Amino acid sequence: MTPINSYTPCTKILSNIYPLIDTHTHFDASVFDDDKALLAQQAYAQGVRHLVLVGYLHQYFERMYETEQLLKTQWQSSTIATNNQNESHTDIHIALGLHPFYIEQHTADHLKDMATMIAERRPLAIGEIGLDTFTDAMKAPDMFAKQVQFFMAQLDLAVTHQLPVLLHIRKAHAEALAILKAHDYDAHKLGGIAHSFSGGAQEAKAFVKLGFKLGVTGQVTNPNAKKLRRAIQAAVASHGIECLVIETDCPDMTPIMCQTANDRSVPDSSFHNGSMHDRNVPANLPWVLLSLSELLDVSPAILAEQLWHNSCTALKTTWAYPQ
Repeated sequence: MTPINSYTPCTKILSNIYPLIDTHTHFDASVFDDDKALLAQQAYAQGVRHLVLVGYLHQYFERMYETEQLLKTQWQSSTIATNNQNESHTDIHIALGLHPFYIEQHTADHLKDMATMIAERRPLAIGEIGLDTFTDAMKAPDMFAKQVQFFMAQLDLAVTHQLPVLLHIRKAHAEALAILKAHDYDAHKLGGIAHSFSGGAQEAKAFVKLGFKLGVTGQVTNPNAKKLRRAIQAAVASHGIECLVIETDCPDMTPIMCQTANDRSVPDSSFHNGSMHDRNVPANLPWVLLSLSELLDVSPAILAEQLWHNSCTALKTTWAYPQ
């Protein structure tokens, strides 16, 4: 593993900087404790203007708000110290959700507390929520039934508070689509993202048809990710580049050109204990843009602006595209 204090976002140099929105991060994770402010500055320097902190466990909800406040305070202190009122920074936003991979840890009280926090603090979105049958334990009938229960309860909260949802669907796309089609949640009206999309071409088009944008991570930078790349191309062929957003999912999903010899491919949700492979960081987001640009044969400038507008549509925001 690369030592944290010697980490740089990527050894390759970007020829151009484009304004970007990182629609899915876990930038509050403990692996960022030592250099969070520096990494936020690096992200801004690489064009990242907004990033979303996404929830997964009730016990870390307050940590997300603390991270938001810490970065805001450090930015304000820096502005005062330099006497530069025009100094800019990456804006931080929060989504609250109970992740299906941790279903054993979730309780009814967690769901109740989350509902209270949503009402009192109104996060940007609800997520990440959904279904996951990646392991045999997750496929067990009782565990899967609990996942469905929590998924539907959180969709209900999204409808109640008119908020978009960030979906985590892994090896359960058909089941998730069936629930979404039957539920009152309408992504065409409320927005929403199928985060780190991992299904096939037909599933990709099905989520887009329901109104969701497909979240594209550093996985797209791997030429061996043939199923994912074909699914993205198929969705775009049917619905245009308007169906996509990009994300780092940091500290996971490191773009292949930013990996070191020590990096390992680790499944999503493996980083939360703070002991992990080389970290992915928000400053690596442009490499997702560039790989997607090459895959779709669309210029980075055109794609970056469209992805910005797609993100605003998915998250129901009105952030102006920087000129």
